[in-house]
Amino acid sequence: MKKNIVLFALFVLPIVAYLFFASGVNSFTKLPVITPKIADFGDWKSLDGKKVSLNNKITVLGFSGSDILANRGNYFNLNEKIYKRYHGFEDLQFVVVCPLGTEADAQKLVDALKPFTDVSGWNFIFASPDQIQAFYNQMHLKGKLNDNLGTSNVFIVDKERNLRGRNEEKDYKEGYDTFHPSELSNEMLDDFKIVLYEYRAALKKNHNATKQL
Repeated sequence: MKKNIVLFALFVLPIVAYLFFASGVNSFTKLPVITPKIADFGDWKSLDGKKVSLNNKITVLGFSGSDILANRGNYFNLNEKIYKRYHGFEDLQFVVVCPLGTEADAQKLVDALKPFTDVSGWNFIFASPDQIQAFYNQMHLKGKLNDNLGTSNVFIVDKERNLRGRNEEKDYKEGYDTFHPSELSNEMLDDFKIVLYEYRAALKKNHNATKQL
């Protein structure tokens, strides 16, 4: 009997432990889908008049509201903690949805970022209030836009237009608050790395890895 216990401890327990920890690692190498297949943008134009799409891009998505300049500190936080570190990736874009009529304020924000940032990855696009609200509603999120059609949260959307985050009840996370630099440096950075890792792994598996992603 003692011999069987010793053999169990030596051979079976290590295998069980390995399987347990291996499954745990796998669960943390894929970020859950909060909302699948959100809609793409309409014919909304950016500051340079170009159309922006969510298709085939990893997107950090924000909603400025009409008080862009009043909340410019949020964009400086996002710029420092996430954008400047990753904006060189070809398959990544930062998109901020803004109400029509705020183009001049958005340009002022871009101009304020230019002295210390390559702003080519920032995209400010413009739509009517009704279009913005309808687009946000179809994302089916718990958080709401404020009266100015903005939120301090930004969202991670993958190349298939799935909104990603954490779906466990005790650690639910659908967006990341740009008002708090620590949240960007911790929760968002961790989750963002997971999404990038997924695509890097897929590229390597298909023998199609690039230095951009």
